[in-house]
Amino acid sequence: MALLALVAFGGLLFDDRVLVGAPIWAKPFKFAVSFVAYCMTLAWMLTLLPRGRRVGWWAGTVVTVTSSIEMVLITMQVVRGRRSHFNHETAFDSAVFRVMGLTIAVLWLAALIIAVLLLRARILDRATAWSVRLASLIALVGTAIGFVMTRPTPEQRAAGDDAGIVGAHSVGVSDGGPTMPLTGWSTTGGDLRIAHFFGMHALQVLPLVVLLLVTLAPRFVRLRDDRVRLRLALVASGTYAALFALVTWQAFRGQALLNPDGATLTAAAAIALLGAGSTWAALRTPNRTETAPAAKEFAS
Repeated sequence: MALLALVAFGGLLFDDRVLVGAPIWAKPFKFAVSFVAYCMTLAWMLTLLPRGRRVGWWAGTVVTVTSSIEMVLITMQVVRGRRSHFNHETAFDSAVFRVMGLTIAVLWLAALIIAVLLLRARILDRATAWSVRLASLIALVGTAIGFVMTRPTPEQRAAGDDAGIVGAHSVGVSDGGPTMPLTGWSTTGGDLRIAHFFGMHALQVLPLVVLLLVTLAPRFVRLRDDRVRLRLALVASGTYAALFALVTWQAFRGQALLNPDGATLTAAAAIALLGAGSTWAALRTPNRTETAPAAKEFAS
């Protein structure tokens, strides 16, 4: 994936073709970079398993193979100058997209197996354990958003068998309209890729929160207590899940990310207040009998 990201970056520099309103190499570049982060994080999570490592190895191998097939097909369609997703314009294009759908379904099942192994695993650090478990569950839901994108839009249903494109990223507007720089997300309507991206990358964000807490623990006494770190990890996971639900709800209502209405802003404010209040509660000072053993253990 890292090598393919370099190839796709070269395509962005030297291939000026545009497809559905975006540089034709943008999709393989973004997918490759995303898979680098996704697969490296899964690989690290598998090292946390005290048991079931052989099952985890096979599940990880399935993720590797299916993601590779997906990227080969996306890149092939770029070279051909054809859409890879939702494309049923020819029998060959339709077959390519169906294979892509099958590989992602198998990848999702493999990721589900890894999530179940992590839920059952006894990981010594509880903050790490719960951040990894909840991150894997949120990522599964985020990945599943991709399946929702394959549903036909009202216009496509009206066209029936004549619809060459079946499915869309955008909600309320057509794909290929005005977009945000870099991300390519719609600025005029809802975009399910936002929820898809936000959910999948819980895998990186939530474990990084725990890593930050551990890094700061020598400087802040409260963070030396593993129970405080656990509470903060749970708050971070709950807040992230709420934000994921919010951007998903916003996209399904056909609303652009940067053009929220009153309901979206109210929900965002509620999440911010609950998150801040929960963080304050999680940081409350334990009594001395609770703190001393934890601080001693952390120091050792």
